Amino acid sequence: MNRIIVTLICIVVIVGAIFTAVILSSDSKQNEDKLVETQKIAEETILDECTDEYEQIENGNMIETNSNAEKISPNCEFIQKIYYSKCGHTISNYLNLPKEMVNLTQDELKEKYSDWEIENFESNQVVLYKEMDSECGEHYLLKDREGKIVIYKILNEDLQNLEEIEETDIYTEYLTDTDKLNIEKGIRVNGKQELNQLIEDFE
Repeated sequence: MNRIIVTLICIVVIVGAIFTAVILSSDSKQNEDKLVETQKIAEETILDECTDEYEQIENGNMIETNSNAEKISPNCEFIQKIYYSKCGHTISNYLNLPKEMVNLTQDELKEKYSDWEIENFESNQVVLYKEMDSECGEHYLLKDREGKIVIYKILNEDLQNLEEIEETDIYTEYLTDTDKLNIEKGIRVNGKQELNQLIEDFE
């Protein structure tokens, strides 16, 4: 009887041990699977973060590169040059820089002024150029009248039709002999810029 009891106890112990081992083995397998899955997720997260960081760095470099592009400064000299094919003259207009042009890059300026050619682009000087199939309408003649320089606008090329623009306070008697001779014949000037410069030279 005691043997039977002892045998039963042994069987129960063995079965319990086997069952416990199976359970522990199953838990260990699940834990191992969870650990593998956790590691995989961690690796994917790290990879994603590295990729994002790399993209941010690349984008940052691109932004930095773009920020280094030359831009128009607020004190930039702005010149528009127009060639008039019918009279063959090129007029350069020195203008105040429009506010909307400040900080534009060359590409942005090209897009904004698409009907102009960019002849020169620097932060301190921008020159735009275009050609027009017309006359400039800025042909002037400087002549002596009663000892003073008078400015006329030329209305036709044979100089038979002149429009008086201004009688200056510049007396011809103070000019050099060469300038006196030229004024007597009449000095032709194209464009207001050239006209103003010549008047300043005579003053």
